[in-house]
Amino acid sequence: MTHNKPSNKTSNKAHSKNKPDDKSDGKSDEQADDSRTTEGSALSNLMLDLFKLNSRVLTAGDRLVADLGMTSSRWQVLGTIMASEQPQPVSWLARDMGVSRQNVQRIVNDLAKEDLVAFEPNPHHQRAHLVVLTAKGQQIFHEADQRQTPWVNALAEGIALEDIQAMHRVIMTLAEKLEE
Repeated sequence: MTHNKPSNKTSNKAHSKNKPDDKSDGKSDEQADDSRTTEGSALSNLMLDLFKLNSRVLTAGDRLVADLGMTSSRWQVLGTIMASEQPQPVSWLARDMGVSRQNVQRIVNDLAKEDLVAFEPNPHHQRAHLVVLTAKGQQIFHEADQRQTPWVNALAEGIALEDIQAMHRVIMTLAEKLEE
């Protein structure tokens, strides 16, 4: 996948004049950058672009499902519940999503108040109840999914399948390395 967008990266040299050098190794910002490999620099730039992309995806998702009373975060929790082969406690949902248990717990509690999810007893743990979608939750998720299909198809238009698959491989490889 080629990416010919000019870099809008601000020079570290400009920032180093305005802040004290707090590096314990005594290297200036410029010297520290010189030790980064070409691949490391490219990956760093990619990560910055992924942060921006994530923000835009969340904003677009919020707009897509706002009139359903949903947000991207709520939609993601419902999707994780739907994708689970069996009901799971909040901590497992959070692990699958790669986010904090506390954040998922807050969202699940809000979804429960709106009758989109329910709690079932967990035969393996007395306090960690299992989270399941209600009929209303399944309906809302299905409506959101129906909206996502034309949106994602339009978004993918003009991008080669091979590029999408290559990006997916890179993301999955990075995810695995970050779990080590």
